[in-house]
Amino acid sequence: MSTIIHASAAPKFPLPFSHAVRAGDFLYVAGQVGVDPQTLEPIGGIKEQTEQCIRNIEVILQEAGLILDHIVKVTTHLARVEDQPEYNEVYARLIKQPYPARITVFSGLGPYLIEMEVLAYAPSIRGE
Repeated sequence: MSTIIHASAAPKFPLPFSHAVRAGDFLYVAGQVGVDPQTLEPIGGIKEQTEQCIRNIEVILQEAGLILDHIVKVTTHLARVEDQPEYNEVYARLIKQPYPARITVFSGLGPYLIEMEVLAYAPSIRGE
């Protein structure tokens, strides 16, 4: 049985997807971008969009009673290869070690510089 998670503080795009789906002990968070949750406008450059993207994920996790430390897998799409060092800098500041498993790919994202989806495991915090 799965439970749909909708977070009131997360961006709400007029698209057919849920913010997250909880299936057993796993929470699958849909891809989030670095936009202001109210205006849906991208925020700044790659550093600002990365931070906002992670904050948007964080509010969805909180809605499910979880925190960033529950994340076990991250899939990141970057629009530009040259943004990877700055993305890594912000990621390393906001996501604690030991880091989740991760893949970063380069994709056409329209007006967005980053999109991230995560998988969280509810019963334990990474590294414990």
